[in-house]
Amino acid sequence: MAQRRAFLSRTTLTVALALLAPLSLSACGSNTGSSGGGAGTLRVMDAYVDQPDKQVYAKVLDACGQRNGVKIEREAVPGASLISKVLQQASSRTLPDVLMLDNPDLQQIAAAGALAPLGDFGLSADGYAKGVVDASTYQGKLYGLQPVTNTIGLFYNKDMLDRAGIEPPTTWGELTSAAKKLTSGKRYGIAFSAPATREATWQFLPFMWSNGGNEKNIATPEVAQALQLWVDLVKNGSASKSVVNWGQADVNDQFKAGNAAMMINGPWQFPVLDEEKGLHYGVVQIPVRKAGGAPVVPLGGETWTVPRTGNAQRQAKAAKVVACLNSDKNQLSLAAERQTVPTKTALMDKFAAEQPRMKAFIQQVRDARARTGELGKDWPKAATRIYTAIQTALTHGATPAQALKQAQDG
Repeated sequence: MAQRRAFLSRTTLTVALALLAPLSLSACGSNTGSSGGGAGTLRVMDAYVDQPDKQVYAKVLDACGQRNGVKIEREAVPGASLISKVLQQASSRTLPDVLMLDNPDLQQIAAAGALAPLGDFGLSADGYAKGVVDASTYQGKLYGLQPVTNTIGLFYNKDMLDRAGIEPPTTWGELTSAAKKLTSGKRYGIAFSAPATREATWQFLPFMWSNGGNEKNIATPEVAQALQLWVDLVKNGSASKSVVNWGQADVNDQFKAGNAAMMINGPWQFPVLDEEKGLHYGVVQIPVRKAGGAPVVPLGGETWTVPRTGNAQRQAKAAKVVACLNSDKNQLSLAAERQTVPTKTALMDKFAAEQPRMKAFIQQVRDARARTGELGKDWPKAATRIYTAIQTALTHGATPAQALKQAQDG
């Protein structure tokens, strides 16, 4: 999922999945809501309730339906309610024919038996970025295909950096120095998102992963070094103490208003930033600890799945719609319209040439990592531990090592 929206809390999701677990696969495979009749109409459920995404996907879904001889009945559900509705529908056997999921949610929903493996319909993820495939795979089987993805980078105000004689930083040392030099009056050198939510985890992962940290055990020197960077930026005044309350939209507001010379954020902010006349900005990859290193970033975005509805004919048609959404043409058009990155590696160079400001994101996506790649359906617990440690270090004065150990042991 693009991190522009907040989905159901992972605590709620874990509880709901525990309640769903006793359901057998046969129960999920007898869907009274979608199994009646032939495949002339398919029910589709996604979370694109806001424009322009809502209209963008309405258009492409209708076109894919027409191409495959079916009418699309689409329901857009607010992100915060999507998973709870999916679980309720799985329990009541009324799942839609095509279902969009935030990619970190897929493995948990697949583990509950609610999704059909796409290999059953002859679909594969050959040619997709590895991290994208990992995110949509559970126990060796592919359950989703994701047409576009996103990640985060370092935005910078070109005019502010030019006046200060500073090049966009590529290392932690350069980032620290630049942020300190750019801090003046009410303007901070850098802004990032560190609230007690998974937005903080999402923003912290590039620093943690690029330094060799791992979510299996966050109480390590590598993760402590990454967290120390954030602590130092706040302590020396280069970043606001309010980062512990800022979501990514708040960070973008600070940057847009000129209150931050740099920020960590994603390409979904381009339309908002472009509204500000006179704002000249650029984007580079996330800085790494040592020169020459490559940033390891998390993959966002949504994956499209075929729920177990108990109707083979409808499922086969649903799989064709999922394949259509992932065609080369649709990957490129969706990426351009939604400020995202195509997930097929063969399309990335073409897209970078057409959309040069996406270059930094495309470079990082090639080797980006799925958040569920290491822990699978247990990822949400690790995500909570990470943002808890960040909060403890930034607000309660604990050292990064202490905060991380406390979170890991808790």
